[in-house]
Amino acid sequence: MAAYIPCMPRFTHPRLDDVPLDLALHALADENRLGMVARLAAAERLSCTDAAPCDTIPKSTLSNHLKLLRAAGLIQTTQAGREMINTLRRAEFDQRFPGLLAAVLANRPA
Repeated sequence: MAAYIPCMPRFTHPRLDDVPLDLALHALADENRLGMVARLAAAERLSCTDAAPCDTIPKSTLSNHLKLLRAAGLIQTTQAGREMINTLRRAEFDQRFPGLLAAVLANRPA
């Protein structure tokens, strides 16, 4: 009988020093990703589905948005049981790009 070995997702979280400005701006340029960042800024942590700005986004698209936000150093994803929990890397991101996130969120279309 083979032992069950669960597959644990491994997420790549870059060092913020390695994130170029154009990648950060690209991640924040999409209205869905910007909505996700705004929701994360208002909450301490959210599951992947709770971070979605609406219920109509397909899971594959949501997964891609989260991947782009991780690559830009905006979020950190950790596993908690069966859920993936996202947190905004606000302090680190603000240190790398001072004022950028605050300015983008303040000027976000309603």
